[in-house]
Amino acid sequence: MYRQGKGKTPRRHGPKKATNTDKDPVGVCCRIRPLGAEDEECCVEMISSSTIQLHAPDGLKANRNGEFKETQYSFKKVFGIKTTQMELFEEVAKPLIEDLIHCKNGLLFTYGVTGSGKTFTMTGSPGEGGLLPRSLDMVFNSIGPFQAKRYVFKPDEKNGMEVQNQVDALLERQKRDSQPTPVLKTPSSRHRPDPEFADMISSEEACKSENVDEDCCYSVFVSYIEIYNNYIYDLLEDAPYDPIRPKWLGGGTPVRNNEFIPPQSKILREDQNHNMYVAGCTEVEVKSTEEAFEVFWKGQKKRRIANTELNRESSRSHSVFTIKLAQAPLDADGDHILQDKSQVNVSQLCLVDLAGSERTSRTRAEGSRLREAGNINQSLMTLRTCMEVLRENQMYGTNKMVPYRDSKITHLFKNYFDGEGKVRMIVCVNPKADDYEETILVMRFAEMTQEVEVARPVDRPICFLAAGRRHRNQAFRDELSRRLDDRGGPTYSVDDPVLLNQLIESLPVLPPCELVDPADDQTLPRLIEVLETRLRIRQMMTEQFNKTANTLKSMLQQFDGQLSAKDTFLHDQQSKLGEKDKVIVSQRTEIERLEKKSKTLEYKIDILQKTTDVYEQDKRSLQQELETREQRLLRELSEKKRMEQRMQGMVTDARHKWEKECERRVNAKQLEMQNKLWVKDEKLKQLKAIVTESSSNSGGGCAAERPERPSRERDRNVPQKRSASPSPIPTALPVHPMHRRSHSAGGEKWVDHKPACNLDLDTVMQPIIPNAIKVSTPNEKALSKCNMYVLRHQELASDGEIETKLIKGNVFKTRAGGQAVQFTDIETLRQECAAGPSRKRRSGSGEGPVQPEDVENRPPVAGTSSSYSHQKRRKP
Repeated sequence: MYRQGKGKTPRRHGPKKATNTDKDPVGVCCRIRPLGAEDEECCVEMISSSTIQLHAPDGLKANRNGEFKETQYSFKKVFGIKTTQMELFEEVAKPLIEDLIHCKNGLLFTYGVTGSGKTFTMTGSPGEGGLLPRSLDMVFNSIGPFQAKRYVFKPDEKNGMEVQNQVDALLERQKRDSQPTPVLKTPSSRHRPDPEFADMISSEEACKSENVDEDCCYSVFVSYIEIYNNYIYDLLEDAPYDPIRPKWLGGGTPVRNNEFIPPQSKILREDQNHNMYVAGCTEVEVKSTEEAFEVFWKGQKKRRIANTELNRESSRSHSVFTIKLAQAPLDADGDHILQDKSQVNVSQLCLVDLAGSERTSRTRAEGSRLREAGNINQSLMTLRTCMEVLRENQMYGTNKMVPYRDSKITHLFKNYFDGEGKVRMIVCVNPKADDYEETILVMRFAEMTQEVEVARPVDRPICFLAAGRRHRNQAFRDELSRRLDDRGGPTYSVDDPVLLNQLIESLPVLPPCELVDPADDQTLPRLIEVLETRLRIRQMMTEQFNKTANTLKSMLQQFDGQLSAKDTFLHDQQSKLGEKDKVIVSQRTEIERLEKKSKTLEYKIDILQKTTDVYEQDKRSLQQELETREQRLLRELSEKKRMEQRMQGMVTDARHKWEKECERRVNAKQLEMQNKLWVKDEKLKQLKAIVTESSSNSGGGCAAERPERPSRERDRNVPQKRSASPSPIPTALPVHPMHRRSHSAGGEKWVDHKPACNLDLDTVMQPIIPNAIKVSTPNEKALSKCNMYVLRHQELASDGEIETKLIKGNVFKTRAGGQAVQFTDIETLRQECAAGPSRKRRSGSGEGPVQPEDVENRPPVAGTSSSYSHQKRRKP
């Protein structure tokens, strides 16, 4: 048989919370603590009532720019060193007490580094009461006349309240008083007040709320817990707990037999309204400020406090003191509390003293102190992370999960950040220079927390009964007493012994009724007469009481009629109000839809605005770049025009120069061509003479021998007449004035440029230039020291021999300050072989050695070198 598995119990959803789109930012105030010594360095300065400025101390390193960085932070309110506890309470805590009385929750916590004055701000000292005692005093000053009797309100251990009638409350009081060892006996207001607390708040500083609903009854419950090493402990739990003594004996065995048992940690639960609470936490009902502070002081003695390097009394845990106010309306008559649990409203104010963040390098914590510091810093880091995620979700429309469960302190107060009440934070600052770096981190977290918005809590109506019920009931009682006084009737209850005594005294005095004689006939008649008189008076009084009762009954019937008519009218008004509520709900739904749509459109608008800003920025940057380029283009155009003008001038100068140079070269070329033409004409004349002579000799006959020329020696003496050398006769041809061979042996300074690739020839004739600077590569330094330049160039001639050319030139300075060379002529050094045939031979018989005809056709002697000088025109 198949057995169906046990299904999981579905989660019961609580009543739907009223949606409210109005949001308020977390109110963050800053309080500056006075310095411990006057000569101590201060790093915090109060600029205005809402701004402070942090100065880097002298011993801190400078920033990258080499200047000390000063930062400013703005808050809702900044309290200086002269601010009193009363001024701080009026600004921060008093509005939260007003909301507490009007059924709204609140959360107030202090935050800062260790030793910054958080505990002093929350608790205070004798003569200077902190926020906690002043809050208790204001609550009881406001609701004092309207408090319910003890145990009328009873916690249901599920974060709710139950209402008991007067009889059950009386039985509960008798039961608690009869317990020999109660778990935690409620302190009695009849005890003498604590003198230490009596000095905390003066009568002049007492304050109260004027807007208290008189048609309700109130009861105050307090609880006190601490979160130590991420565990929750109840400080009001009556257990033999001593934080100084060790928790365990040797061997890991706990102490028993009424000596010491370590306290059990509490767990967090969620009620039917999805609010977090500490399960099993002790809630004590108090009826006065003294009682409440006595309970607080009992828990304060159990709180974990240790001595560290930075603070003599450093809190090692987060403490949470909760003031819970239960209120319920009176019935229609204004006599008793309405016995309806749904009409009970419970509001609470949590006063949290967070442990200070600290650096172990400064506190030098070890062992348990080190573990405590690590857990404190971890819980504060979780609080910062939750705030950052909340701000990111609200600013950018994301839906990231807030890590409330990573720490007990954030998990306990998650409902406040989800819209269950106002949240206020007081940032305590120690202005001494040693805490500068920790203070910077605290300021950044506080400034970021101000950007988190919390939904504004809605007003919760108590009931639909007519207002002023308590006042009308009191007025009715006063009027009834007055009328009874006017009619001479009793003004007290019949059961009252005082009324009975007065009634007995108003009757006639009984006569002596002792019978001493059986024949006495006077005593009994007198007694009977007196008794009859008393009976008549009693009957009259009874008739008067009956009349008064009938009158009262008729008045009550009249009041009942009026009350029924008012109930009918109220029912009609409630029906109309229900219709209005439906209209409001529909309109609210439409408003929510429109607000969501508006939020979506605002998000899109923000995106478009950001995109537009990016485009505008790009546009501005492009415009700036365009303007820069236009200016640069204009500068380039103007520079180009100036360059064109300068180049035109240079071109004009160069053109004139080259025109002159071309004219000079043309003239030189013409002279050279004329010289060559004259040489050719001379050669042609010589050739013609040889041809003519040969023809004449052949025409004289073959038998006749040619006579020996008698003028051979003479011809040898004048070889220049038949020479084929290109050098003309000085008197016949003009010589270029720059071609002077004497320059090679003169007194000028030369640059002898001999490339490294040249070969050394073993010829007899070698070019030797005195006063020469020999270089393998020409440089400006060598050229600046000389005025002549020669280049040794080697190349292969047509007959396979190496030919060395000496290319000469003049060195001159240029306009730019450099050096330039203008080549003038070339000298050639050439080596030839002696075995080669001669160019020309004389015609004649083949007998005998051939004689050279002239100098040009004479072969050179072996082992000698011939040098030819070729005139070259200057090159530019």
